[in-house]
Amino acid sequence: MRIKTVIIIITSYFLCSINAKSQIGERRNEIRIGLTSGVNMNSVDFDPTIKQGMLTGYTGGIAMKYTCEKYFNTICALQMELNYARLGWKEDIQSAAGEKLPDTYQRNMNYIQLPMFANLGWGKEDKGLMFYILAGPQVGYCFGDESRKSSTWTLNSSGNPDRPNNMYAQYDLKIAHKFDYGITAGVGVELNTAKLGHITLEGRYYYGLGDIFGNSKKDVFSRSANATIAFKLGYYITVMKN
Repeated sequence: MRIKTVIIIITSYFLCSINAKSQIGERRNEIRIGLTSGVNMNSVDFDPTIKQGMLTGYTGGIAMKYTCEKYFNTICALQMELNYARLGWKEDIQSAAGEKLPDTYQRNMNYIQLPMFANLGWGKEDKGLMFYILAGPQVGYCFGDESRKSSTWTLNSSGNPDRPNNMYAQYDLKIAHKFDYGITAGVGVELNTAKLGHITLEGRYYYGLGDIFGNSKKDVFSRSANATIAFKLGYYITVMKN
């Protein structure tokens, strides 16, 4: 069901992009390339729930933005990126009785991500500030992960980790689905200059639709998807404009 949802979202995204190009407006034909860098604050949406804090990690990569039209006051563009991102989760560990424990655990997951956005902006195109919003599908691939846990590891009378609802299966589970997909949306501000290029500052939210662990009836978790808040700084130069 989730795969069908993603197909509908991606199809709608490209149909909207094509429709935007066909509108009557001021034609643009500009390509910018750039570099981005920033931080992710990630958690994993587990069902059954696991108490967590945000895991902070690096994100950065290369980007291309194609501006195709100005429709009334809206500057329409398509944006694509290729990023590295460190995701995962960091647990806030308590005992089955709800007491804070000295145990610590986090899982770091390394991803290559490919987001594709519709970018709509308002403001100054060449000199000055422009506000923009972006939204679109994102796919990713996990190429490595590692677990970090404390030397102290509190066990219950059965010899298992002392956790609420006996939820400790995540510690030994391997990543079952390395391919990741979901939806990203964000807002940002862009400083455009004639000589120094274009500088962007933005915030994004990624809602994962794919699970990292198995989600069948026999599996422990029915959902285990990434949820990410990201803040990114970008620098672009114009390579074509006519």
